[in-house]
Amino acid sequence: MMIYKVGGAVRDSLLGVPFTETDWVVVGARPEALLQQGFRQVGKDFPVFLHPQTQEEYALARTERKTGHGYHGFSVHAAPSVTLEEDLARRDLTINAMAQAEDGTLIDPYGGQQDLAARLLRHVAPAFVEDPLRVLRVARFAARYHQMGFTVAPETQALMAEIVAQGELSHLATERIWTETERALAGPNPAVYFATLKSCGALQQLLPAVSVTSGVDRLRQAGSLADSPHCRWAILLSELSPHRSAQASQHIKAPNSFTLLAEKLCHWRPQVKAALGDAEACMTLIEGLDALRREEPFTGFITCCAALEGTNAASHEGCQRLQSAVAAGAAVTARQLADTGLQGPQLGAAIRAARVDAIDAALRSA
Repeated sequence: MMIYKVGGAVRDSLLGVPFTETDWVVVGARPEALLQQGFRQVGKDFPVFLHPQTQEEYALARTERKTGHGYHGFSVHAAPSVTLEEDLARRDLTINAMAQAEDGTLIDPYGGQQDLAARLLRHVAPAFVEDPLRVLRVARFAARYHQMGFTVAPETQALMAEIVAQGELSHLATERIWTETERALAGPNPAVYFATLKSCGALQQLLPAVSVTSGVDRLRQAGSLADSPHCRWAILLSELSPHRSAQASQHIKAPNSFTLLAEKLCHWRPQVKAALGDAEACMTLIEGLDALRREEPFTGFITCCAALEGTNAASHEGCQRLQSAVAAGAAVTARQLADTGLQGPQLGAAIRAARVDAIDAALRSA
């Protein structure tokens, strides 16, 4: 039995960048051998085990054969006879198909080191086309390593376009699509992720409404000013109508918090200018964002508004005035009107009127 460090930990060690997970592949062993050593099996589709102390993943060396559509359309063969080179051959990119022995020796049968030096994201084998999830993974790697000069190899780009043209993306579980997308939104260059998808035709299938807007360009310009994945998603969708924004979010099964912020941004951002000049309109906007009761989506909203204008909320005059208006409105409470004797709807109307007056004073003083 031989154990090798594989994948991202090897890649990032060679790049000199930090990593948080270490994966291992076990060659020449059966499941029983690991179970006897205290490993816990967790894989259903293929034998993956958790180390009893570190909880890191150890997978038996395996090969895969395409049997159907999508990410799960594979037959897996794990046996002691499977070699390390055969296991590495099923991986997506050459930079992910390297292994390191316990003595530090690097095993690189597919040119991963060379592609690291050339800053190339290149597929390992023609079987790349068998897994449509790789389109999204390559796009995410392109975004993650963009600042280091990495680009997608032309031949790999062609295979990504082939996967899209064959309709394979339709067989992906939407949850997996969102998982890759959210990870890209949390990374350093999310616009590169969507631009890479667009260049191979994938964005046109996954987010057709976005593909015909300049949302990717907006995200490229504003993404660094809004580091929240929620805000970045909203900025990407910011040219859409509220209804089409909600449809786009639902199509890719974005969580409700992402859907809500994007929809609110699309609906209320065009009304900010009017709200800053009229207390009643400002109160309506504040109510629409539910800003008197909770922090979000208001904080995300002003972050997005400022980022789309090339700054941050703390430096944006309009956003500062909106924050002052919210604070003034929140300062008005039912207890302050207790002596009026009003109740029910009449009390609610009186509170709202008092808040409008407070907001008017705040807008004028700001």
